[in-house]
Amino acid sequence: MALSRSRAARYARRRTKRVAASGSDLTDLQWSAIRVAWGACAYCGNQGPLQKDCVIPISRGGRYTLENVVPACRSCNASKCNAEVTGWMRRKRLDEPAFLARWVAVLSELRTPETATGDPPTRS
Repeated sequence: MALSRSRAARYARRRTKRVAASGSDLTDLQWSAIRVAWGACAYCGNQGPLQKDCVIPISRGGRYTLENVVPACRSCNASKCNAEVTGWMRRKRLDEPAFLARWVAVLSELRTPETATGDPPTRS
């Protein structure tokens, strides 16, 4: 079967290779824990369906890891694309200091021993 030569198909194949080569190690349990810890889009607070978003994009050397992935709504994820997060948040007039403070708090919560064993944290 011949490979598609469309621009989108070529981009998808290149991105798949970049992600595989990046050494990404985010497990499904960690992704569940991240979604529970944030509870909504990390950038705008939207409660809709959430996607994995790398704070440091794959194209800029980021990886899918516990420290680099946040949940994002489709709109924020598409808008951010491969932009640097703080510059993008300033352009969109989103609350950058609140995001950064929350990101640090969530990371410290996720790095607890319970999360290291793969058990998602519970919210009280």
